[in-house]
Amino acid sequence: MRGRVILAAATFTQLAAGTVAPAEQDEALWTRLRGGGQVVMIRHAATEPGVGDPPGFRLDDCATQRNLSPAGREEARRLGAAFRARQVPIRRVLSSRWCRCLETAHLAFGTVEPWPPLDSFFGDRSREQTQTEAVRALIAQPPDGGNLILVTHQVNITAVTGLHASPGEIIVISPTGSDTVRVAGRLTPRPSSYGGFKFLAQQGGHETPRSVCASATPFSWAIPGYRCCARNLNSGTYFPLA
Repeated sequence: MRGRVILAAATFTQLAAGTVAPAEQDEALWTRLRGGGQVVMIRHAATEPGVGDPPGFRLDDCATQRNLSPAGREEARRLGAAFRARQVPIRRVLSSRWCRCLETAHLAFGTVEPWPPLDSFFGDRSREQTQTEAVRALIAQPPDGGNLILVTHQVNITAVTGLHASPGEIIVISPTGSDTVRVAGRLTPRPSSYGGFKFLAQQGGHETPRSVCASATPFSWAIPGYRCCARNLNSGTYFPLA
């Protein structure tokens, strides 16, 4: 049986009415995440053009799938940098076995566990109920010692929450201890949602364009002479990405 979905009134109703500014909504969600105990559903970052996957694709061969675009890889790195800059504790990162989800998780968080219930059922709706029930059972209880990250697909997120997520979008769920899903809010992949951070490379006190970091190793961001980081546009504080 499909459980209920509750959308936090202060996040959706007041925002739609114009009584809560998007920046206030975003900050409230980041504060909630810093406290831990939340479930974070993330749709994989932007991909190369296409719908679904090519005919005959295989899970064990990324070359046969629709994968992240260069912009999507950068989006995933920005997402992870925002979590680190905001000091959001992460307990566990689970992902669909599709390469675009695994890569999003790796680029954002550096570690990931493949979990079949998060796999896409876009091409096989017969698996929707079983997989959705497994996800709902997992997210019913709050995770200990941080937040639970689930990287998956639009169809899976819609089945659990009733919401349509954009690529790279974050849906924050507050566990209720039951099959009722309480959506606390969503963070879209725009600079203000990721906390007003500017991504750049710093050398000797001088800022250079963020594109300098593009050639760095995804996890170490190691560029001789440069320190790749994020700068909070409000406070001016620097946060290293490595």
